[in-house]
Amino acid sequence: MSESATPGELSPEDAKLVTLARATRARARASEGAAVRDLDGRTYAAASVRLDHLSLSALEVCVAMALSSGSAGLEAALVLTDGDLPDLAALTDFAGDGVPVMVGDPQGRLHSTRSTGLV
Repeated sequence: MSESATPGELSPEDAKLVTLARATRARARASEGAAVRDLDGRTYAAASVRLDHLSLSALEVCVAMALSSGSAGLEAALVLTDGDLPDLAALTDFAGDGVPVMVGDPQGRLHSTRSTGLV
C-alpha cells in the first residue's frame, strides 16, 4: 500500500482490524495499538505495554494472545503508531514469512504495508 487508505477502502475484515487497534490504543492511552487476524478468522487486539520490568509492542501482545488462545497462525496484522514500526520478529516466529502487516497512524490512516520475513 503506497498511498494512504481509509477504513472505507479496505475489506471489511481489514477495516475491523483498524477499528479494534484504534479503540484498544485509545482505551489504554498507549503509544501503539495493533490487531491481528488468525487463520480461523478470529481477531486479537492489544496496546503496547511499558512497565519498569516489561516492555512489549502492541504487536507482540497480539501474538502472545493468539498463541495462548491456541491459534495455528496469522493471516494479517495491523499496527497503528506515531513512531517506528515495531520489530516483526515475534510475528515472523509465529506466523512465518509473507504475512502482510498494514501500518498506519494513531487515527487509523494507513500509509504502508510490509510483510514478515522480507527485507
